[in-house]
Amino acid sequence: MTTDLKTIAVLGLGYVGLPLAAEFGKSRPVIGFDIDAARIEALRAGIDKTLEVEPEGLAAAEHLRFSDDPADLKDASIYIVTVPTPIDAHKRPDLTSLLKASKMLGRVLKRGDIVIYESTVYPGATEEDCAPILESISGLKLNEDFFLGYSPERINPGDKEHRLPEILKVTSGSTDEVAEEVDQLYASIITAGTYKAESIRVAEAAKVIENTQRDLNIALVNELAIIFNKLDIDTDAVLRAAGTKWNFLPFRPGLVGGHCIGVDPFYLTHKAEQIGYHPHVILAGRRINDNMGAYVAGQLVKAMLKKRIHVDGSRILVLGLTFKENCPDLRNTRVIDIITELRGFGADVDVHDPCADPGEARMQYGLEMIESPAKGAYDSVVLAVAHDSCREAGHEELRRYGQRNSVFCDLKSVFSSAESDFRL
Repeated sequence: MTTDLKTIAVLGLGYVGLPLAAEFGKSRPVIGFDIDAARIEALRAGIDKTLEVEPEGLAAAEHLRFSDDPADLKDASIYIVTVPTPIDAHKRPDLTSLLKASKMLGRVLKRGDIVIYESTVYPGATEEDCAPILESISGLKLNEDFFLGYSPERINPGDKEHRLPEILKVTSGSTDEVAEEVDQLYASIITAGTYKAESIRVAEAAKVIENTQRDLNIALVNELAIIFNKLDIDTDAVLRAAGTKWNFLPFRPGLVGGHCIGVDPFYLTHKAEQIGYHPHVILAGRRINDNMGAYVAGQLVKAMLKKRIHVDGSRILVLGLTFKENCPDLRNTRVIDIITELRGFGADVDVHDPCADPGEARMQYGLEMIESPAKGAYDSVVLAVAHDSCREAGHEELRRYGQRNSVFCDLKSVFSSAESDFRL
């Protein structure tokens, strides 16, 4: 093992932290830390339930060791924090895990150490919220005794093509010297290269606008889909025609969930409102996207009524629960909005998703998934998440879950308009 390299501790071994720890662990000593003892036990056995790192990938990280004991963090000199930063029930930033991680690090921080945050935050959070905690608990002073870095995560869960080393990394540091060290650290594993931002605040802001931009573009096509539906025009056909222009952006309508796009804009708007500015465009986009689940449910009910299907007491099958295809991640999935709305109409809704963990669905949403839907049993079938298994099955096979006069709803426009009764 290389002995002249500083030991890294990665705090939080989820979709972001584990690939990072595994990649660094191929060439230098790394402590992969998580407070979830069961997660640590599974990783020691070579099992990653997020499916982001294959068993052979964990085996290749020969310098990586796992721990749930905070005392082990003292062995590191560089700390990378990759804990979740969600929003609360009122759509306000929830920094609970981030601040707890900072308190934990404050107890082990030593002179010369570097703390790098990767979690999505609003501009200023690293230096204004996290640094004071580190200083207070450690008794050390920022930029004299210890240093900070910020390098926003860009992991795309479930994406087997764009892996960590192939995604360009933005880096930053609390001093010019540390910014260079942080940049070189990531450059050692990121083959796509790095981009050193002018400051931590610039790097923080860059992260939140990446997903805010995507959120607004999806909101636009969602609103277009609503308009075209009222005009009885096929939205997908319109987008394909418009897409023949060289600079037309290829966004498609749909549900916007997950840990990034449906969350990050609220971090930016929160900070904007703190300084006295009320964002109009960003929040308008959020409202459109947050209401798409209710809109879909309403359109499905209309399609059922047109076929004289009584909605109250009907049986509806929803295929897919995760926030995106071919990924087990259930965080902030907006499929749950469709399910809730349909149950509000009195429908009996079954949910099937071969990628989702039934225990996670039960814990997060109180939802009991079914393992094997019965053929010919449902009044409506909703393809909500386009897992490969559904695409490969084909629309005829998926329709067989429905009764003879059932409604087939293809939210992802996997199949042609002629092959479904309703799609966005």
